[in-house]
Amino acid sequence: MRLRRSIALPALLVAAAIATATALAAPGPAAAATPTTGRLLVSLERQGSGGAMRAAAASLLSLPILRRDGAEVPQIGLVSVRPVAGVTLAALARVLRGRAGVRSVQIERRHELRLEPNDPALTAPETSSAAPPGTTLEWWIPRLGLPAAWDLTRGTGATVAVIDTGIDSGHPDLAGKIQQSIDNDAIAGHGSATTDENGHGTHVSSMACAAGDNGVGIVGVGLDCRLIVLKSDLGDGSVARSIVQAADLKADAINMSFGTDGVTPPAQAIVDAIDYAAARDVVLVAAAADAPVEEQGDPANVLQPTGTGPDLSAGRGLSVTAANFADTRAPFAGRGSQISIAAYGSFGPTGGPPGIFGAFPGNATELEDGGGILFPRPGCGCRSLFQGDNRWAYLQGTSMAAPMVTATAALVRHFNPDLRGADVVRLLKETATRPPGTGWTPDLGWGIVNAGAALTAARTFDRRPPRSRLRGPRRVRTPRAITLGWTGKDPAAAGLLPSGVDHYDIYRSTNRRAYRRIKRTRARTIRLAVRPGSRYRFYSVAVDRAGNREKAPARPDLSTRVG
Repeated sequence: MRLRRSIALPALLVAAAIATATALAAPGPAAAATPTTGRLLVSLERQGSGGAMRAAAASLLSLPILRRDGAEVPQIGLVSVRPVAGVTLAALARVLRGRAGVRSVQIERRHELRLEPNDPALTAPETSSAAPPGTTLEWWIPRLGLPAAWDLTRGTGATVAVIDTGIDSGHPDLAGKIQQSIDNDAIAGHGSATTDENGHGTHVSSMACAAGDNGVGIVGVGLDCRLIVLKSDLGDGSVARSIVQAADLKADAINMSFGTDGVTPPAQAIVDAIDYAAARDVVLVAAAADAPVEEQGDPANVLQPTGTGPDLSAGRGLSVTAANFADTRAPFAGRGSQISIAAYGSFGPTGGPPGIFGAFPGNATELEDGGGILFPRPGCGCRSLFQGDNRWAYLQGTSMAAPMVTATAALVRHFNPDLRGADVVRLLKETATRPPGTGWTPDLGWGIVNAGAALTAARTFDRRPPRSRLRGPRRVRTPRAITLGWTGKDPAAAGLLPSGVDHYDIYRSTNRRAYRRIKRTRARTIRLAVRPGSRYRFYSVAVDRAGNREKAPARPDLSTRVG
């Protein structure tokens, strides 16, 4: 396999419009919508005595359609409530607004942390005379919706596996970011995984996880994410082994910024390794070709086979092409039905900086001198000086676009740990930025990845089943009827918004016969006739509004003997 091209191509002479505004064509709430908690804040009238206000609060809390939940501040007459199952937030609000002593009823919002990393490349101006005024070195950060994404998660705990040429572990934006490193490179003269003789791996890694808010250089898409570095000689066996190792190390996503020409079918080892990782819910991402062709080569064509790009549910991962500053496909980048999605891989198409600004090794590299097996082309002339440090470079290619997508996938995967890998792949496609009313296109696939929209959608993507517990009398001496009650909740990981319990299924076994469902209800109690001399067993199963169903318990919630 060969690395996807990472050297600047000559600027085209054809002018293109610069799109400075993006539109999101995706279902669900807008990325900028303020999140809510599912509770209502009720402010009581503060006139009269404190006793009157306490009485009003007690009367309010006695209503059967609500339950006490959240903050209560008697000093200002604040009561926080949540509707019971079967009652909507809007319906409860209407009832409460009509009650005496209620001053206001508002849906409780959840405030978001504000994070503006201090990495200088976010604000330092691009010095190329062809760049529009106000263009910064990391102009692509806001376009990917990353400020909104970072308000939801800083990526702490997320892991990106990078299969590439190694990494300069001493680089100020990468030092301390490596969770684990493995050397699968058998090329003579190459050092450990924490060295990078080529330069490609260091740059790619920085696109994904360069340290954020450290006052140095750039910030990667994943901000606080960690790296699993797998140095490879890009032979099929080395790549297959690296994919499997990354899956075993429980990476959230794997980046592969390399590929073949697709003339021969992919090695069975590559297909098997991809299947192995996909079965473990790792999100796999590969760079498309660095040529305007429809055959992307493997591993991209394994992740998104020919003809499957327009199908949201098809494929085993994401094949990424490169977009440019004009939000169009870069002229050198792959296109066609093997393309899943796009991210930024160049500035072009006319003038401007010679690629995407990122980290580069301090040592001499094969990219610069044209030597070595992996990149035997003329030198790139890509190294750049920034704030007195020359460990930076402009590189161009689908190689730069892929890790932006990979790190976004890792953010989503870690933010909502209940999501399956296939869920993340589809979600990134659905929330990608594209012109209004359009779907998949052969140039950009489902559009340019939008981390902010993806994280916002992931916040309400409920895959976790609810819980319930049924209770009642264990012994009935007056054999007529019994009352059963149950409680339920729909838990969610921190930062996520659960869909809420929709209904309960109640099951009964009589005298050790098979269980059968006796009731489907949104209520919390039921009254049942019972027979003398019988033994009953009961349990409840909760189902949430997303369709997640609680598993039947191994043992009944309640055993009751009558008489």
